[in-house]
Amino acid sequence: MLDALPLEGRHALVTGAGSGIGAAIARTLAKAGANVTLAGRRREPLEAVAAEIGSQALVLDSFDVTKPGAIAAGLEKASSTFGPVSILVNNAGEAPSAPFEKTSADMWSYVLSVDLTGVFNVTQAVLPDLKAHGEGARLINIASTAGLTGYAYVSAYCAAKHGVVGLTRALALELAKKGVTVNAVCPSFTDTPIIQQSLETIIQKTGRSREEALAEFTRSNPQGRLIQPQEVADTTLWLASPSAGSVTGQAIAIAGGEVMAG
Repeated sequence: MLDALPLEGRHALVTGAGSGIGAAIARTLAKAGANVTLAGRRREPLEAVAAEIGSQALVLDSFDVTKPGAIAAGLEKASSTFGPVSILVNNAGEAPSAPFEKTSADMWSYVLSVDLTGVFNVTQAVLPDLKAHGEGARLINIASTAGLTGYAYVSAYCAAKHGVVGLTRALALELAKKGVTVNAVCPSFTDTPIIQQSLETIIQKTGRSREEALAEFTRSNPQGRLIQPQEVADTTLWLASPSAGSVTGQAIAIAGGEVMAG
């Protein structure tokens, strides 16, 4: 059973914190007592999440995970406000779609730079804080079921998320004796603004009803529904808590039974 405030006094950094899964994670970690740095590129959505959280939130806009200089500047501000980071949640990501033969080199490079190299960049920058904290430090990567299986028309995204899962497993071994746990959370299609935008695109291009368009995203889930951002946030909270101290190197599918990792 979790304590009422299991993360009290801890400093959590969440990338891509302005909406969807990242915003849900930020709110949930703050409710558990953490001070939360909300990192992202656009200030307005980050400010909206910060307004919900209150004094436990710090906004870091212009935090581009593909630019080490921007990451370093943001971390300096975050550390001066809340102290060293002891919980890192790598959530920022992009998921454009196209058939493989129409996936340009630029699209491929962009998706990998954000979804995989971005995790590398932020993790390398924060790692000294995590190692210095030692026992209880947490590195949590928000991957996807696309990191555990394949999906058509998102080859770059699948490649990047498979890379995130592999990186997670490698770092779990490297950091096990430092007291730092490293895990990936792998949600299936989740009810976020990105999915809602995709639904509208399908409706406009195909003339399908909203129910028919939604069925494209839910048919692979045995429960027949979209994952809710709060479900991903709750799993992240558990991994960040003291109760998950022996859980490391795992890729946990939040997918209604679509993917059974083992």
